[in-house]
Amino acid sequence: MSRGRPTDNGRHPVAAAASAAGRRLKKLISLTFWFGSAWAVIGWYHPPRTFGAPDVVVDSAFGALALRAEPAPAALGKSGELKLAVALPGEHVDYPITLPNDTLTLRYAWERVGDARLQDSALAYSGDTLIAPSEPGFYRLALLHGTQEDVIEGMSLAVLVPFDEKHGSVLDGYRIGFYRGERHHADATDRPDGFVKVTSDEIDLPLSAHLRLGDFLSRDGQDTWPRYAAMDPRVFDKLELILERISHSLGRESGNVPVELDLHSGFRTPAYNRHVPRAARDSRHQFGDALDVAIDADGNGRIDRKDARIVAAVVDSVEAEYPDLVGGMGVYTSRRYSHPYVHIDVRGRRVRWHG
Repeated sequence: MSRGRPTDNGRHPVAAAASAAGRRLKKLISLTFWFGSAWAVIGWYHPPRTFGAPDVVVDSAFGALALRAEPAPAALGKSGELKLAVALPGEHVDYPITLPNDTLTLRYAWERVGDARLQDSALAYSGDTLIAPSEPGFYRLALLHGTQEDVIEGMSLAVLVPFDEKHGSVLDGYRIGFYRGERHHADATDRPDGFVKVTSDEIDLPLSAHLRLGDFLSRDGQDTWPRYAAMDPRVFDKLELILERISHSLGRESGNVPVELDLHSGFRTPAYNRHVPRAARDSRHQFGDALDVAIDADGNGRIDRKDARIVAAVVDSVEAEYPDLVGGMGVYTSRRYSHPYVHIDVRGRRVRWHG
């Protein structure tokens, strides 16, 4: 029986077939080894970590790059709890922010609170001193890097309506009254620079960690909107420092002040101030830099004369450490008041009285 003819290279057909199969098997084994090695490397390899904050982060919701910026500590006042700055339209305003990399080429614009549209044209960002928007209102800062936009949260800018837009005793239908500075030859410092314009849907805007815009408005019984108020954020900063020290004295952590705080009075229009019993004709409440507060400073669940004395001592200690927040303090403990309270302001000189 014949076993077949030799091939052209002289090898028997069966032997040649066996040799080819062996070569294919070796090649398959080799490829399997290399693929397995590659997958092992991919599975175990981790790219080197980059230490420090990156210039940008990925917004997982949209797949876009977003800047990582936030208000700098200096923007949040001495207390670190301030939430609002004020400026006149087009005025230079200090608005320090923290950037992961200050070599980025940035522009900035302002976004009105409650409206995602940017106001005015974008300007080159070159430092902490920015130009306020041209129209009154509440704004947040938007940083622009290429096509990316990052709105800074945690801090707002209130652009004032200039004082000269008040006609007589009224501004935009809201009755304010008259300031001393409106009299002939009067000192211009006897009137505020302007007023914040407040609509009914803005009253929950935070002024500081423990105050909101609605807390500060004049309690004059007017129900018209918009309403207006003079405002100096330094007094909010001062109150936060007072609350922080009281919290520490009670053994509680800063930033969480579970003590009773009753804001009796913030801004008062001159028209309303005239009808407040025993109110000074030149009351600092008319300038938006004063607060009347009752605080349960000893944490016993009630407010009495002892609380007022504790608050007064804390005010003195805050002013000693922060001279730029010095001002008036009145301690009201008379029985004619429902409970004791303390007046604080930032008028720039130390004044004390009892009522």
